[in-house]
Amino acid sequence: MRHFLKDILREQHLTHEVAASRCQVSRAYLTQIINGERRPSPQVAKRIAVALGFPDTWYRLLEDNNQEECEKHA
Repeated sequence: MRHFLKDILREQHLTHEVAASRCQVSRAYLTQIINGERRPSPQVAKRIAVALGFPDTWYRLLEDNNQEECEKHA
């Protein structure tokens, strides 16, 4: 799960529906990305990052979920 993305949505008070609309992706696809079920293409990751306000770290959306969990526990 991409916890940082959930945190961004919570901080901005965005539903998955509104966030998906801003990112120009479907709500289902965004939910799958957040849940770690899908990994976006670099182009989509950049678009999501710009729309949600983290353009300098867009690459975090491409990271493997296991890597995120390891970093969290380090």
